Amino acid sequence: MEDQIKQWARELGFDDCRIAPAKVATHADVFRDWIAEGRQGEMAWMERHPERRCDPREVLAGCKSVICLALNYYPGRSPFSEGDEGGYRIARYAWNEDYHDLIEKRLREFDLKLQTLGGVQRFYVDTGPVLERDFASDAGLGWNGKSTVQIHRHLGTWFFLAELLTTLELAPDTPFGDHCGKCTACITACPTQAITAPRRLDARRCISYLTIEHKGAIPVEFRKAIGDRIYGCDDCLDACPWNRFAVESREMSFQARKAVFSHRLRDFLDLDDAGFRVLFAKSPVKRIKRARFLRNVCVALGNTGTVADLAALESAAAEADPLVSEHARWAIEEISQRVAQGSLSSNPAGAQPRASS
Repeated sequence: MEDQIKQWARELGFDDCRIAPAKVATHADVFRDWIAEGRQGEMAWMERHPERRCDPREVLAGCKSVICLALNYYPGRSPFSEGDEGGYRIARYAWNEDYHDLIEKRLREFDLKLQTLGGVQRFYVDTGPVLERDFASDAGLGWNGKSTVQIHRHLGTWFFLAELLTTLELAPDTPFGDHCGKCTACITACPTQAITAPRRLDARRCISYLTIEHKGAIPVEFRKAIGDRIYGCDDCLDACPWNRFAVESREMSFQARKAVFSHRLRDFLDLDDAGFRVLFAKSPVKRIKRARFLRNVCVALGNTGTVADLAALESAAAEADPLVSEHARWAIEEISQRVAQGSLSSNPAGAQPRASS
């Protein structure tokens, strides 16, 4: 039966499929401590029902196994060359369509197939109360790296996790073990020192959290470290040596969307709400809505912008939404200071070199 299940996974386009026993998550206590310390920031949903999040048997009555799946999303190199004026960085997983839609469709098909074996399932792609990396590690589907990102020996860091909780009693696979060794490249690479210790992440410092989950003003102490990033951050993923084995995804819907990446940074400030929704239709970026996105754009312009960007920022500073206007004023001040200091160049003060990988 296990061989049949893995064959179905391959037919549905998943890059790996392994099985873990349903039990209390290996790092349940670590998770509870992390929540108690408030390191989840504004992500209040992570605090709700910790017993369900830590034990799949609390989510699905009679759960016996967790089928863990990996899907490669690596879309290749950045659409911009390093130092490209007006360029920016968006986390690779968000370069095009929302992965939830694509993967959930496949999970529904998988569920129907498992029903023919007599199973009852609940399935998730980071949308439910499951400590998915613990079960992926238990199943041998990679291991949890020091950045807390899951690492796969063939896919590197560039893959999505999904899982089906099932009442089928399946033979579990063997864990692969931790293969980070003494490497701390991901910890060193983090621009805001959000990885406070191996496998300890303070979300409140993380650029992905600040540009996506955080709803208010970005703390001034982190704005320069954000550099040219306008949605998420890949630095700890990029740094992992296991990416030398990564290959581009077969899924064309993960490739960079030309309609988005033909824009320069200041062009985004011209988007009204309708234009934002059209440009980012079916994209993960759409969920943070226009104001938060323009907040991020203003911060990036403050770090990398030139005199040519000031007119667009002046218009943004007149916006009724204070989230946009305050960050636009900050960006204007940053650019103006660089002009006064005569330090404007192709890589202005505060800018972070753009990854070319």
